[in-house]
Amino acid sequence: MADPAQLLLVEDDKQLASMLEQILVGEGYEVDVARDGQRGLHLGLTRRYDVIVLDRGLPAIEGLDLLGRLRSKGVVTPALVLSALGNPADRVAGLDAGAEDYMSKPFDVDELAARLRALRRRAHDHVGALHVPGGTLDVATRQVTLAAGDPVDLSERECALLELLARHPRQVFSRAEILERVFTEAEDEGVVDTYVYYLRRKVGRSTVATVRGAGYRLGAG
Repeated sequence: MADPAQLLLVEDDKQLASMLEQILVGEGYEVDVARDGQRGLHLGLTRRYDVIVLDRGLPAIEGLDLLGRLRSKGVVTPALVLSALGNPADRVAGLDAGAEDYMSKPFDVDELAARLRALRRRAHDHVGALHVPGGTLDVATRQVTLAAGDPVDLSERECALLELLARHPRQVFSRAEILERVFTEAEDEGVVDTYVYYLRRKVGRSTVATVRGAGYRLGAG
């Protein structure tokens, strides 16, 4: 049986958040609920989700500001804005801020569920084959297919590390940034070096490039 999809719900209305959580769990999601933008930002940066649902009028950090901060940090998880602000200008603002979809309150539960399924399908199609040196990474199966040879199986953390680098092939990530984004339960930055070693051993030394004094990036190839 496939693992349940992970969903981040950022909604400050306690009653609505509880209702949405029950609905989404019934749709097969594992749901984390954040009641303000600051908590939503923390969860969005430190955990991996399949989809995000967020309100606009949030305490601490406004919803579109939250989304913009996530996008600026390289978080590409598809997001649906669910807001009482529903005129065309509001929708345009939401989409321009980085949302993939926008629904107005009140909303139809079946339509919300269908839109979330559509977001997940599009996201899966988009990330199905990420380029890595000498081959491709399939995030869904956690396999690297090289030009020559059988597919290479990766562990969950190996895949998460390679996915991060492959999504941002020109960006250099410090050990601290990788620790925050991939190894959220670890405290020692040495775990990053360990998993870089694992990836190089499994997929090839050129997979991850070391940038002296700065960190790591995707290798050339």
